[in-house]
Amino acid sequence: MNKTTLLTAKDLSKTFSNESVQQHVLKNLNLNIYKGDFTVVMGNSGSGKSTLLYALSGMDRPSLGKITYFVDDTSSAGEKRSDNSGAIEISKFSNDKLALFRRDHAGFVFQQNYLNDSMSALDNVMLSGLLKTKNRKELAVRAKELLEKVEIGKNDWKKFPNQLSGGQQQRVAVVRGVINKPEVLFADEPTGALNSQNTENVLDIMTALNKEGQSIVMVTHTIKAAERGNRIIYLADGIISAEIDLGPYAGDYKDETNPQLDRAKERHRMLKDFLQEMGW
Repeated sequence: MNKTTLLTAKDLSKTFSNESVQQHVLKNLNLNIYKGDFTVVMGNSGSGKSTLLYALSGMDRPSLGKITYFVDDTSSAGEKRSDNSGAIEISKFSNDKLALFRRDHAGFVFQQNYLNDSMSALDNVMLSGLLKTKNRKELAVRAKELLEKVEIGKNDWKKFPNQLSGGQQQRVAVVRGVINKPEVLFADEPTGALNSQNTENVLDIMTALNKEGQSIVMVTHTIKAAERGNRIIYLADGIISAEIDLGPYAGDYKDETNPQLDRAKERHRMLKDFLQEMGW
């Protein structure tokens, strides 16, 4: 099955310098991210997972190499296309253009939710949306619909983050990440600070978003989270060691009522065998 390329990284390198010491975190890495995929990046601590995520998203600049997006509309970044391909090399952008590009084409969810403590749940979401559109009425409708979708009901919209549970806060953060309809949602350990039940809830939301067509790139260190992806990439020492295609998520492999139980068990086995081979 042919896939549509959403972004590419070519000969990507990232070096951090500390006095006379240089740390080469990414090393001539090449990668394609495809539209509609739930791509998961794994690897041991220090392998370059988060560094890769930040480089791909335009939150940080690579030391060498280029990152190219293939998107429908880049006018907000002030970049004129030279052809009809829609190919935009963001590694050439100024900081201002990068900020505009991220606003219009990328969403973010982090391990810490980074909600504004002095604003309500609804206002936290609205604030991100207002960076792109000034149509408050239309934006409020979308924000409320999304909050309802992640089971943040009307009674909680005006609550401040400290009045919500950790799981609720992270669900608001996910809504904030997709309020501007990004081509790709980047997630860095989005369940790392949550308990088991809240982890499941947030992963269910991200799985549902992906089934609706949302492209996702997620860094994680847990099998539970990784199983939600269809494509698993394993990093070691700044390079891609290997990857595996698990196919679409098939539900909980422990749930005997799961109609796709056999497939779910097979995916789990494939992932465990792959990670064991990688020395994880």
